[in-house]
Amino acid sequence: MRGKLLLLLLMLTAAPAASRPLPLSDSARVALVTILPGRALYAAFGHSALRVYDPVQGIDWLFNYGTFDFSDPWFIPRFVYGQLDYFLSVSDYARSVRFYREVEGRPIVEQWLNLTPAQRDTLVAFLMWNARPENRTYRYDFLFDNCSTRIRDVLERTLGDALRFTHRAPDATFRRLLDPYVADRPLLQLGFYLTLGQRVDRPPTARAVMFLPLELKAAFDQARVRRDTAWLPLVARTDTVFWPAGHRPLPEPAWPWPTVLGWLLFALGAGATLVAWRRGRPTTTRLDALLFGLVGLVGLLLLLLWVATLHTVTAWNWNLLWAWPPHLVVAVRLWRRRPPTRRERVYLLATGLLTLLLALGWFFWPQELHPALQPIALLLVVRTAARIAR
Repeated sequence: MRGKLLLLLLMLTAAPAASRPLPLSDSARVALVTILPGRALYAAFGHSALRVYDPVQGIDWLFNYGTFDFSDPWFIPRFVYGQLDYFLSVSDYARSVRFYREVEGRPIVEQWLNLTPAQRDTLVAFLMWNARPENRTYRYDFLFDNCSTRIRDVLERTLGDALRFTHRAPDATFRRLLDPYVADRPLLQLGFYLTLGQRVDRPPTARAVMFLPLELKAAFDQARVRRDTAWLPLVARTDTVFWPAGHRPLPEPAWPWPTVLGWLLFALGAGATLVAWRRGRPTTTRLDALLFGLVGLVGLLLLLLWVATLHTVTAWNWNLLWAWPPHLVVAVRLWRRRPPTRRERVYLLATGLLTLLLALGWFFWPQELHPALQPIALLLVVRTAARIAR
């Protein structure tokens, strides 16, 4: 946290200097700076910024669209609700790089842009205008409006028809594109699969894929820019500013312990149900209450993320076909050891059949569901049947 506060202070103190007019010299250059993924959650997918460097004028600034006020006590509620504002900050390049290198240990790569003086001046003038306090704030969206897409938009706006992106989008969905970045954190990956709905199970366009900094970097490598009458590569030179020894661009996949744990729970639950059935005695209702209660809470969370937030990617979540919010009511009745009523049996029969259908076709539905959740859905079916049969 101390390092984050230091970086924010550096960015805010540099902003007044960046508001003055910029008479750039002929030596001025602009670079796309890519900071590779780090261990912190906010750094898991990398970061993009623009560097404006003019040795003659003594200018070396980093324009950063990924700044947020982490001291805001309402930061987490705003993030959950989807009403989180980010802003463009301007910081001293050397100090910012020192933070990423020494505090976070993240690789840094620069791509110097092949721009004419007029194109460069137009780009920098827009950045200066955008960095003004009245212009710098925007509504952040993880997939569609972030530090990386903002840079894409700035280049498109200032270069216009003189810019051509020629790359192709990877043959993968939004969800699959996120997977490699959290492959070493199975629980975080499970959280993404649980909370993100069907909308992320479609392939992004070549333009939309640039929401990831590494994809933006790759797109810049293949882009072309018109200088006078010639189309030339957008990137004139690539420099590796810092790269720790042995560092991999993306993490190594971890052992899928959530999936193993899920099937272990299913085996224990199904086995206990079978033993109880053979003995003619119902299994403990308190464990059923815990199961239905946790599943109901998950379903309530997913439902609220869909209907009670501004997020668009949490809508139409197929996980709600096994995580039913009304299971909370069933959990209360189980905890009180109440026998199932006729209405409860009808409800359990309907939800049990839908959950069974979902589980049997787990890998074939329009939304990709996490394999660790399939055994939980099947366990729900088993325990639902046991409840109905009482």
